[in-house]
Amino acid sequence: MKARLTLELITLCGLSLLPAIGATQNETKDKDASLRTLTGCLSKGESAGEYNLVTPKGNTWEIESKTVKLAGHVGHTVTISGRVKNPDMHGAKEKTKEAIDSDAKEHGHLVATDIAMVSDSCKK
Repeated sequence: MKARLTLELITLCGLSLLPAIGATQNETKDKDASLRTLTGCLSKGESAGEYNLVTPKGNTWEIESKTVKLAGHVGHTVTISGRVKNPDMHGAKEKTKEAIDSDAKEHGHLVATDIAMVSDSCKK
C-alpha cells in the first residue's frame, strides 16, 4: 500500500512538470543566454540587411543574417532562432536595466540562424 502511494505521488509530480518541460520559452528570463528563440512582428530596420522584431511583451531585437532570408517575412509574425551578439555584455546591460526598472523592456541584437512564419500578418 505504501509503495503504491509513493508511486502515485511520483507519477503525479512527474505529470505536473510536463507543461514546463514541453513549453517553448520564446522570451527567456536568462539575460545571459547566447542562443535565443523569439516570436514577434518583423519589420525593416534602419540599415540595409537589418530588421527589427517586436515581441508581444514589447521587447525589441535588431535582427540580421547572412544565411536566413528575412526580407520576405517583413510584416509577418515569425519565430526566429539565433545567436545573441555579445551575450555577456547584453546580459549585464539587461540585468542593470531590470534592477532599476523591473518593467524595463529588453533590447538586443541577434544573428538569425532560422526563421519560421507563424502568421502572415502582425497583430496590433
